[in-house]
Amino acid sequence: MILAILISLFIFPNICLALEPDEILVIANRNAARSVGLAKYYMKKRKIPEKNLIKLWVTDKERCSRADYEKKVVAPLRRYLEKINPRWSIRCLVIMYGVPLKVASPELTIKEENEIKNLKIKKQQLENQLKKLKEENPTSLNHTDIKANLKRELQDTNKKISSFKKKTNRGSSLDSELTLVLEDDYSLSGWIPNPYFIGFNKQNLLIEKDKVLMVSRLDGPSDKIVKRIIDYSLKAEADGLKGIAYFDARWPDPGDKKVSGYGFYDKSIHRAADILKKNKIMPVVKNDTNELFKQGECPDAAIYCGWYRLSNYVDAFVWQPGSIGYHIASGECTTLKRQNSRVWCKMMIEKGIAATAGPVSEPYVQAFPVPEIFFGFLSEGNLTLAECYIISVPYLSWKMVLIGDPLYRPFKNKR
Repeated sequence: MILAILISLFIFPNICLALEPDEILVIANRNAARSVGLAKYYMKKRKIPEKNLIKLWVTDKERCSRADYEKKVVAPLRRYLEKINPRWSIRCLVIMYGVPLKVASPELTIKEENEIKNLKIKKQQLENQLKKLKEENPTSLNHTDIKANLKRELQDTNKKISSFKKKTNRGSSLDSELTLVLEDDYSLSGWIPNPYFIGFNKQNLLIEKDKVLMVSRLDGPSDKIVKRIIDYSLKAEADGLKGIAYFDARWPDPGDKKVSGYGFYDKSIHRAADILKKNKIMPVVKNDTNELFKQGECPDAAIYCGWYRLSNYVDAFVWQPGSIGYHIASGECTTLKRQNSRVWCKMMIEKGIAATAGPVSEPYVQAFPVPEIFFGFLSEGNLTLAECYIISVPYLSWKMVLIGDPLYRPFKNKR
């Protein structure tokens, strides 16, 4: 896999490299306490020009409507970017604490509302007919044929409802949506293949690379935690990230056996562990059983990738300053603020991690960054956090969020 990735760098030499502070635009929310102050703090620490700050007036809640997203986020951002000459001097957006995390699906049209309403009515009618036939004479031969027809029709109706729901699943993370802020026209139904993702055939993609921006978020349960993320990232970058890498697969390494879906990501976790171990980046601990690392089993954690415990963080780790990791599960970034939530992104940030990634709702496993690409390039030290993410995440305008300083390079001294 890594050999194929290296070859692809020669085939596609315009993959983003060497992200610089003046190529970053910081987005803060005037409507959220401490958002602008944290933005200025980060910009001063990273020497980002003062002019590279845009202040929005948008809700400080974690979810915003599609209408507000278009009017209060996209519109001012596009106006700002249109004034920049050359436009491509901005390559990365940093979303600050206080900016919404999620964008709701657009309101249904009258036609769509009627369509789903009629399908649900039809489903209820078919279910009632089946129930009535069963009560009248369950053994009648005539009824048997009628029931078979009704069951087929009900199955077809359920498929149409399922397909309709998938079609109207147009909610996303604000971050993933903003990667395409330069693109005027694209479908909101489902995901958009990422042209920077190394694993895709570049000939069949819908979006050109010059329409894609990198996006990262400096956010968390409190402003103090965000400040800590900034400070710890700078310290670890200067000193070098130290500690232990923990990789939590579910099954033994399948070797050269071809796998897909969950098996593909499990195998990629093994490959990521092997890369760090082979290159002597740091000590590596790999678990390949169905059991997750247990409470207190992971001291000095600097790197983590594993799965699968849904929305229930396991307090196994003592995170090193500047640590990076993510947990592959369905809704681990549904909130970064809700007090009682135990989703992995929020809890890992709260407990001390400096960079992580996760989805705001069900993304399907293939939406996650591919571990061997993300950690492989991160450990080489040439690419920043945001660059490692953009080449390893398969889809945009979807559910994923990257949290951390986009300029962070924890292994730059090892390159």
